[in-house]
Amino acid sequence: MTETTAPARPDALEFLLTRRSRPAKMLRAPAPDSAMLTRLLTAATRVPDHGKLEPWRFLVIEPAALQRLGALVLERGKALGTDADAADKAARTLAGSPLVVAVVSAPKASEKIPAIEQTLSAGAVCLSLVNAALAQGFGACWLTGWPAFDRRFLTGELGLAAHESIAGFIHIGSSDAAPPERPRPDVAAL
Repeated sequence: MTETTAPARPDALEFLLTRRSRPAKMLRAPAPDSAMLTRLLTAATRVPDHGKLEPWRFLVIEPAALQRLGALVLERGKALGTDADAADKAARTLAGSPLVVAVVSAPKASEKIPAIEQTLSAGAVCLSLVNAALAQGFGACWLTGWPAFDRRFLTGELGLAAHESIAGFIHIGSSDAAPPERPRPDVAAL
């Protein structure tokens, strides 16, 4: 038997082995209330953060703002000459979600902690937030899409600073339908 320094949590491991994100189109109201969202965000921040820099922050985007942002994404997509279907899909995905938390990668100046470690920490926050929502019985998924990389949209509409980026748009809501299983990696081949 292997010695461990922490008690085994087989229920947590089973959750991780069976977790499945829920597509944004499967999410509906209700979303977590303010108290539950605070709890989920608190869980999401329990990630590796070398130097304790907290190189991320959250933008909580609720339905009215999601409707507005969806319209702006559609408008911006047209201005960029984005494929009409891609612009419409991005707009509908935002506007149709009951709640989105934009995880902003906000690296801090550091001589000891490289920017890539800070970016990876923001990615860990995204996955931790999805897992926390799923563990609490909500549906959730991590998306980006072209709006997450459009500087004008990020700075003009979301208010990001020049050094900040979107690590992910985390869509959270209720979902009682399970998505179909998908192929998983062959761990032995990796």
